[in-house]
Amino acid sequence: MKTIMAIGAHIGDMELTCGGALATYSLRGYRVITVALTGGERGNPPELTVKEYRKQKESEAKTFAEMLKGKAIILPYLDGELPDNEEIRFQVCDLIRKYKPEAIMTHWKNSIHKDHELTYKIVKDAQFYAGLRSIEREDDAHFAKGPYYAQNWEDSVDFRPYIYLEVSSEGFELWQKAISSHWFAVNSPDFSYMEYYSHLIRCNGCLSRNGYAEAFDVDEESKKMIVKEF
Repeated sequence: MKTIMAIGAHIGDMELTCGGALATYSLRGYRVITVALTGGERGNPPELTVKEYRKQKESEAKTFAEMLKGKAIILPYLDGELPDNEEIRFQVCDLIRKYKPEAIMTHWKNSIHKDHELTYKIVKDAQFYAGLRSIEREDDAHFAKGPYYAQNWEDSVDFRPYIYLEVSSEGFELWQKAISSHWFAVNSPDFSYMEYYSHLIRCNGCLSRNGYAEAFDVDEESKKMIVKEF
């Protein structure tokens, strides 16, 4: 079974920004792995403490992944306090080696949120470490394609859609049901997350001549291709 891995700074980041593609891949028989480096717990509703909301978000992440017949992995770091060290890079490296995804999705490099920008760097290094046979870890080396950077209103500076992944009608419906399990996606007083990303998937579908689609950017070096003839 082929695997797709989406690595976000917080629970809910990847579920929102590339969840339609993840749902579509799931329906096509892929195993979906979502990884959250922190809980994203500091956007807690007033009736819940930060610790209580962390527990709720962990449950939401599990529910979303299970609806896609996948698995949610949450690292123990705190929202806003993501460390910039080799330990976390090797933790992500080990996850890549363990689950052997065909491709990785994550955050674009520019963001209004420091956890997002740091996640970009962590994932880039982890992908590199995971593919190096000379680095000995518990599992053998594995190279995953990408990273593919998901379109996110918080990560919009210099983001240029380069790849559009088709989201099937069934995948879109599954994503809408699954993302509804996330409180903030439906109820946040600060931003209409579900409404925004639902419309964005449809707009990207129009731009790519599909019913629905999600947009991704890649690093500049990945855009260099040799074309022998047209």
